[in-house]
Amino acid sequence: MTFHRRTFMHLAAGAAALSAVPGISRAQAYPSRTARIVVGFPAGGATDIQARLMGEWLTERLGQQFIVENKPGASGNIGTDMVAKSPADGYTLLQVVTPAAINAALYSNLPFDFQRDIAPVVYVTRLAYVVVVNPSVPATTLPEFMAYAKANPGKINYGSAGQGTPQNISCELFKMMTGLNLVHVPYKGGAPAVVDLIAGHVQVIFAPVSEAIQQIKAGKLRALAVTTKTRLDVLPDTPPIADFVPGYEASGFAGIGVPTGTPPEVIALLNKEINAALADSKIRSRITELGGTPVGGTPAEFATIIAEATEKWGKVIKFAGVRAE
Repeated sequence: MTFHRRTFMHLAAGAAALSAVPGISRAQAYPSRTARIVVGFPAGGATDIQARLMGEWLTERLGQQFIVENKPGASGNIGTDMVAKSPADGYTLLQVVTPAAINAALYSNLPFDFQRDIAPVVYVTRLAYVVVVNPSVPATTLPEFMAYAKANPGKINYGSAGQGTPQNISCELFKMMTGLNLVHVPYKGGAPAVVDLIAGHVQVIFAPVSEAIQQIKAGKLRALAVTTKTRLDVLPDTPPIADFVPGYEASGFAGIGVPTGTPPEVIALLNKEINAALADSKIRSRITELGGTPVGGTPAEFATIIAEATEKWGKVIKFAGVRAE
């Protein structure tokens, strides 16, 4: 078969144009198969639910399945290690949450360096915690609780989901800034800690809003303050701790990351689609119900959040002498 010179030149020009922008062709081909979002915690919690929201959205928008795979253990380190060692091709994503920043200071022998090995994609949600007490505690406001704790040093127990968890570290920050003497009682998970708080075995917890909101509404727990700088839509009558302890803030975060080396055009596509999800009213409403605030933004902005949190919680861990379990 003989090609005309004009036809040949046209094809050659087209090939040259494609080779000059390999990222475009790769982005158009992605995804071509099932991808997974690894969650380093058990199914059913707020972290898991948010990952599934993003997975469903990406599945609908990109035409391939984005399934959630739970790999709980070691405060999320098992899941993170798995993703850090996965191919950097966009088919293994990580649900990035606050313990990633805490663990960098809490563990001295991690098999990965989070900020080196995981590339941020997007900051999905700012997470809040709420200071809740058993109704038997003689305090209806945070200042009353602080006065009660000051009058009873070492006699008030606070529960958490375990050593080095956000509940533990956010309360240690509170102790550091107020000088109060509260005794830590770690549990193997947030749910049993809340159960014991309701039973009166501990007196206070800095609990994820998603774990305490129903008990607050039912009157089984009393909300005194939230850890964010501003009030929450789901708890509009509960003031921030910062109203009484200037400068206090203990927001958590949830977002998406991928192995470092993932093609930038794939990261850009995921970032674009998840930002679109965060503009959707139904998804925003569901995140708010879970006690979160939809955020979004660029990968660089999320990287800044992670770096700042790593530095902040590292200082608290050092000051409080927190040790990994």
